[in-house]
Amino acid sequence: MKRVWTALPALLLAGMAARAGEPAVLAAVGPALPPPTLAAATPAAPATTGSAPADSAVAVAGERSGLEIYRRFREGLASTPCASEASQRYRAHFAHAPQRLARDGDLLPLFGYVVDALRDADLPTEYALIPFVESGYRPAARSPSGPAGLWQMIAVTARNHDVPIRDGYDGRLSPVDSTRAAVRYLKTLHGMFAGDWRLAVMAYNAGEYRVLGALRRSGMTAANAQPERLAGMPEITRAYVRKLDALSCLLAQAEERAEWRAALDRPVPRLEAVPVPAGVTSIAEFAARTGQDPERLRRLNPALAHGGLRRVGEKARLLAWAGPAPAAAGSDAVATGPAAAAASSPPAATEAAGGTDAVEHVVSRGENAWTIARRYGVRVADLLERNGLSARAVLRPGQRLLIRALGPGPR
Repeated sequence: MKRVWTALPALLLAGMAARAGEPAVLAAVGPALPPPTLAAATPAAPATTGSAPADSAVAVAGERSGLEIYRRFREGLASTPCASEASQRYRAHFAHAPQRLARDGDLLPLFGYVVDALRDADLPTEYALIPFVESGYRPAARSPSGPAGLWQMIAVTARNHDVPIRDGYDGRLSPVDSTRAAVRYLKTLHGMFAGDWRLAVMAYNAGEYRVLGALRRSGMTAANAQPERLAGMPEITRAYVRKLDALSCLLAQAEERAEWRAALDRPVPRLEAVPVPAGVTSIAEFAARTGQDPERLRRLNPALAHGGLRRVGEKARLLAWAGPAPAAAGSDAVATGPAAAAASSPPAATEAAGGTDAVEHVVSRGENAWTIARRYGVRVADLLERNGLSARAVLRPGQRLLIRALGPGPR
């Protein structure tokens, strides 16, 4: 959807150049995909967060139940789903959204990332439905008319909100950069329109000055407005609100089906923006160091998938696992995710019974082969070979590893 978001405080100094007359790119969410294999190799383990519902799938560190993501979404809604008459047209248009959310291995964790960003900003989670309308929740989506990315920003919008666009790197294709900008703008609109998410969404679609003008012409204020009765608003902008209402209602109705809840109730990655370590110049290298599936990282980070990481350099942030990442079929992942690399406490270790040239290390939650090898000053390949592990092995908390103490020791 073409729009221009003005940066504040410049908001009151310049008008919007938004055009609300174009249909959103990839508005349909598409057919259901086959069930993902993300957690197939991950056994149940004690959950690491206290917020997971009691009946949810138990996940290891760096994961959570998809049902927890959905419940955070439901708890954050400002309006009761299906309270207004959802458009049958848009309910049919988005009919596959619940099934795709439950089965798409990339969409559910990405949806969780957006829901988390909105909850952290104290914003209604109706806004998490916007990428369904704009891009079908596809980070690499591009419209022939110019908008790009999860939130379908035009270039001037991106630049107004500090999303970098330069030769070889388009930050609109970064879920990290674009979601940060979108949430910041929605926060501004939410405050401007007295916390009415429908007015804020109309402003997101058509521009805040058009909504302010419609309020004035209708003799309304943001506090008492009836969005459907605003004079002079384009029909496509009114329809935008109806689309989000339809999506919210569809998800609420899907929740009533036990099979849908069961499909959600599986461990999925908890995603976060992870700074790229110094010296890492490709997604493949980052994946090898952190034990993640490089293909999934490329899908989640299209802005960095084709050399963009090298161009961004030290400021690069990847959307990646917040903790241990299960090894994916066909990947060369070792075990776990990037959060472990920041752990500061040394691992527990005792002298092995087999001799003085090795120590026994007890794997802690959040550790992976790369971080353990680095602390002991040994090579990952040597660590794996010593313990009869393949490059795809998944380390478990409590697992004991023998480590040749050839380096400077734990650090």
